[in-house]
Amino acid sequence: MPAKKERALRERRSLPSGLPGGCEGRAREASQTIKTVAPGTTEVVNYKIPIFQYQDHLLVGFGATKNHCSLYVMSSSMIPKLAQARDTKLKGFDVNGATIHFTPDKPLSAALVTKLIKERLAENERGAKKRI
Repeated sequence: MPAKKERALRERRSLPSGLPGGCEGRAREASQTIKTVAPGTTEVVNYKIPIFQYQDHLLVGFGATKNHCSLYVMSSSMIPKLAQARDTKLKGFDVNGATIHFTPDKPLSAALVTKLIKERLAENERGAKKRI
């Protein structure tokens, strides 16, 4: 088996436990929402963070520091949409490019995570049609 493939197989795992800053519970909640919206989603570690992947396409990633949790939208084309939502749906959250930072005591709602996942699924589907 090629080394790259072996490494990828070793890296496949669930969200890590013990995320800093109280983000572990929020990561588990987000994981459940993502798996509900996109059944068949797999979790891989890429860019040294847990990433949710659907049909071999990246959906979102999740990170944590001692000060905040982060949802990585994994799409540069989502940046303008996130910027527009700063004053409405994302008001009170720190949005930087395709990343939404939040705290464990003020998490992203399941409805917002659902909307983001559905948008990413649709975006990946549009991309798949272009590749055919």
